[in-house]
Amino acid sequence: MKFYIKLIGVFLAVSLFSCKAKKKDSEPNYAQIHFNKKEVNIKMRDGVNLFTSIYTPKDKSKKYPILLQRTPYSCRPYGEDKFRTRIGPNPTLMKEGYIIVYQDVRGRWMSEGTYDNMRPYIPNKKDSTQIDESSDTYDTIDWLVKNVENNNGKVGTWGISYPGFYTSYSTIDAHPALKAASPQAPIGDFFFDDFHHNGAFLLSYFRAIGLFGAPKDTPTDTAWYQMPTLPSKDQYQFFLDAGPISNLNKYYEYKKLDNTSKLNETSVKDFFWNEIINHPNYDSNWQKKSLVGHLKNDDSKVATMVVGGWYDAEDLYGTFETYKHLEANKSNSYNTMVIGPWSHGGWARERGRQTVGNVYFGDSISTFYQKNIETKFFHHFLKDNGDNNSGLPEAYVFDTGNKDWHQYPVWPPKNIVQKTYYLEAHQTLSTSAPNKNAKALKFVSDLKKPVPYSEDIKTVFTPRKYMTDDQRFAARRPDVLVYQTPVLTEDITLVGDIWAKLQVATTGTDADWVVKIIDVFPPDAEENADMQSHLKMSNYHMMLRSEVMRGKFRNSFSHPQAMVPNKKTAINIHLQDVFHTLKKGHRLQIQIQSTWFPLIDLNPQTFVPNIYKAKATDFKTQTHSVYQDSKIIFNTIQ
Repeated sequence: MKFYIKLIGVFLAVSLFSCKAKKKDSEPNYAQIHFNKKEVNIKMRDGVNLFTSIYTPKDKSKKYPILLQRTPYSCRPYGEDKFRTRIGPNPTLMKEGYIIVYQDVRGRWMSEGTYDNMRPYIPNKKDSTQIDESSDTYDTIDWLVKNVENNNGKVGTWGISYPGFYTSYSTIDAHPALKAASPQAPIGDFFFDDFHHNGAFLLSYFRAIGLFGAPKDTPTDTAWYQMPTLPSKDQYQFFLDAGPISNLNKYYEYKKLDNTSKLNETSVKDFFWNEIINHPNYDSNWQKKSLVGHLKNDDSKVATMVVGGWYDAEDLYGTFETYKHLEANKSNSYNTMVIGPWSHGGWARERGRQTVGNVYFGDSISTFYQKNIETKFFHHFLKDNGDNNSGLPEAYVFDTGNKDWHQYPVWPPKNIVQKTYYLEAHQTLSTSAPNKNAKALKFVSDLKKPVPYSEDIKTVFTPRKYMTDDQRFAARRPDVLVYQTPVLTEDITLVGDIWAKLQVATTGTDADWVVKIIDVFPPDAEENADMQSHLKMSNYHMMLRSEVMRGKFRNSFSHPQAMVPNKKTAINIHLQDVFHTLKKGHRLQIQIQSTWFPLIDLNPQTFVPNIYKAKATDFKTQTHSVYQDSKIIFNTIQ
């Protein structure tokens, strides 16, 4: 009897919870209560209509700025009675009073036209038939300021990742009403962002390719693209068993029914997948799609704030290159950057405790950014006088070792000193240059047992956690060279970009060279409650920065060259900026390896014109050498 009474009690509790949940879901959210929603098609100069959702404050007693996001990911939910639970860049801005606008970009979702993945910019357009994302943004803003009631004539743009790319694009040939833009983790160049790193293909993004490469014929509110389902929960083993990349082609060949007959099927190939496998080098296809070289903040007078995360696995290159290009090409225009302890887009989410992987950085860091930085930026340039005295610094950056914010008038800071470490024979780091007869350390790179990028057994859509992962598992492999300092007797703050200038050799004619910068924690390091259960912070090998260089691209990304077997060769690798204090009692460690699987694809270690079309017989085990006059160059704050 007691069992049945308990069972009835549980049933009633679950039923009551379900009723409350349904009631909560059916209740109007903040946007529904305080905004009106309108859906329109805005005609571009060439006649193509772009679907646009407009959220306007119900309070008509004053005028509001417009905040615009253009996205390939859909401005759902569709329907004027359907509202997003949150609109705008952050909750504070939503409640402060803005007209919030979302638009499906050309060729995506409910918009007409043809989609072009990273559509190239066209300077000096001759007529209305020449369009790009700059002209589409200009035409959209022009329509909005002329047709949306109660706007104050000022517009801001924002977006994360691909929408960040469109935000950067909006600053080129900008509409006069565009006063502020915040590109956040923006894609800058697809040969260095997301799907490639210095010419190496990020195999771990294989499934994500389908998101961008499926064409559609008409506007749709339903997903039309397909993403392959891998027949394994172990991505390492799956890709290892698959062999050469050409064996993966079948995952991006779709069957499409003709309109006339359900029996008449035609094979449709994913155009982005084919673009990748047919353009292995940095040729005109990729060059024309690069946006960063066109970014000039000198004539448009658009205030920009570039935002990113130190552990952004997708678009770290785009974040820093966007900021640096805007900074290099500005006159009196306002340009600033904010970099915090986040992975991709983490600043737009608040989970209380801020962690990336196993590493904890503090509490409510995203909320601090949203209230004190992002809201302040848009308020100043869209509601206040909009001069260059915004109250924000040039660089608002988070020290991921000390775990605190810093403000600088320039980036990198002025008070920096270059520090060079050489890779010694006994796998130590030395500040003294080796003698001329310094020997090399060798390791065997066996493509049947490549070095994993993570010890986790999983299949992920896009990898992120690895950016701070414990690297002990790699340090204990014979095909990973490890160099480290003695225990530090004082703090060292690494700031700005890093250069690895390696002197190497291989028995083959090509090889990948991977460099990882690591903070080794002391044995008595404080434990972190957010860590994976099998790990301890004691002696944790925290990865700070990492990068790969494909050997054949050492001199040119456009014109690859085979390496000469057994010849000492210079390989220079640029690693993105860092701001991290290695504490007294820690060690600085460098790891060098030649496989990083399946984060990147396997290099056959024999030169082939196109790795995507390499045969199984092209893949060879080789022996690699790293000479002692190899060096890692840091910038440090004294």
